[in-house]
Amino acid sequence: MKTFLLLFSLSSTILFFTVQKNKPLKESIADGEMIYNDFCLQCHLPNGKGVEGAFPALAQADFLFKNIDRSIASLKYGTQEPIIINGIEYNGLMVDQGLEDQEVADVMNYILNSWGNSHPHMITFERVQSIKPND
Repeated sequence: MKTFLLLFSLSSTILFFTVQKNKPLKESIADGEMIYNDFCLQCHLPNGKGVEGAFPALAQADFLFKNIDRSIASLKYGTQEPIIINGIEYNGLMVDQGLEDQEVADVMNYILNSWGNSHPHMITFERVQSIKPND
């Protein structure tokens, strides 16, 4: 009986975390909006337009869509590499925000589907987990 309860508990825990990793896109975007408001809004602003020359735009940002894995890595690990977004160079520091992989996926889904942005594929926990520094 103890073995059964232990196995049941373990399988329930695994199922719970599997379900959490594969939440629907709409839920991921809603969760991502809350994370954005807590961690990103101060620099990138409520409209995602950032501050030209200082904090990159996320709204309709060409770099974001051409370099999704690099964007994920920047959010996951921070970055200080220069980038060009919509023809404007940014050479600042973005610190590691300390987000978990699911939180990174959620905020990426929010960013990729807000302010006129539209991305056909969901960013998943597994994709974020596979991203290593300097990707």
